[in-house]
Amino acid sequence: MVVFGAIDFAAAVARIGTFLGYRVTVCDARPVFATAKRFPDADEVVVDWPHRYLAGEAEAGRLDERTVVCVLTHDPKFDVPVLQAALDMPLAYVGAMGSRRTHDDRLARLREAGVGEDALARLASPIGLDLGARTPEETAVSIAAEIIAARWGGRGARLSETTGRIHS
Repeated sequence: MVVFGAIDFAAAVARIGTFLGYRVTVCDARPVFATAKRFPDADEVVVDWPHRYLAGEAEAGRLDERTVVCVLTHDPKFDVPVLQAALDMPLAYVGAMGSRRTHDDRLARLREAGVGEDALARLASPIGLDLGARTPEETAVSIAAEIIAARWGGRGARLSETTGRIHS
């Protein structure tokens, strides 16, 4: 799991990523925010531009179809280049945080950057499932639930409102 954006929500996402068994890296270009002290649950905290770090990891062969990417940067100068790169890679999950208005703006910017509709369809944005989350921890559960659903083909529906086998 690679988390871009050293914000409060990233600490909760790193914690739940570790709980789910991922090796978690938090990356941000701002050294004042990207510190091991702020992200004690991350396996690694990296100070670098997100798109540059992601490209380097891909070139080194450290990303694959099991890798999940969570973009929490909230800033087009960071999130557009990293999403452009991530959506061109065979990753398990690519999600980006933001409001619906931010999402619409982000899609327009990605289209302007040449990202095709098939790649954009892979983007989970706004990130997470609709759980009514408010806090960073609740939001992290929402994001984790979406990652699990994507991994195993779940729909995110309440089991009490479904029929048939629980596990296929």
